[in-house]
Amino acid sequence: MRTLISTAFVSLDGVVEAPGGEPGYRNSGWTFKNVDFLPEAYEIKGREQKEASAMIMGRTSYEAFSPVWPDMEEFTDYKPMPKYVVSTTLSEDQLVTGWGEQTILRSLDEVAALKETEGGPIIMHGSATLNRALSDAGLIDRYHLLVFPLLLGAGKRLFSDTDKDAQKLQLVEHAAYANGMQLNVFDVVH
Repeated sequence: MRTLISTAFVSLDGVVEAPGGEPGYRNSGWTFKNVDFLPEAYEIKGREQKEASAMIMGRTSYEAFSPVWPDMEEFTDYKPMPKYVVSTTLSEDQLVTGWGEQTILRSLDEVAALKETEGGPIIMHGSATLNRALSDAGLIDRYHLLVFPLLLGAGKRLFSDTDKDAQKLQLVEHAAYANGMQLNVFDVVH
């Protein structure tokens, strides 16, 4: 079974919206304008590219990443790997060219089936809505969280507020940085 990893920049109060910038969000760009940049705090981002064998994302993140990531030097390891977009509305003709194999998944059942295939870890960047649905369905196996020392208040949350049974996590890696950021890597205890 493949490991599904959710990776996110998250504020201390759980907001993931517009970390790098997005029109219309009051605190847009909070990861860069409110916290000093320390390269060592982002080491996990390079490691994720080396360890992942596929990417999964929701439609909104796909539409944000696909026009830019294929040509960005920082994301070259992602270019050739298979990408899966979970969407009920995206059509094949809306997929970009030149970004490797891309497959549209139409349901959480199709995500569960993908996890049953052979291969290495599947990484999910952004995709707040998809993250909430996959987490609630018990389909996420690991979280890579870069926690920023900020309280943002309003914004999209990484986790849903669904009334559900507790989901136990095991801390498997952590680090604290001089700029106040923290890395927390959790495995989901199934």
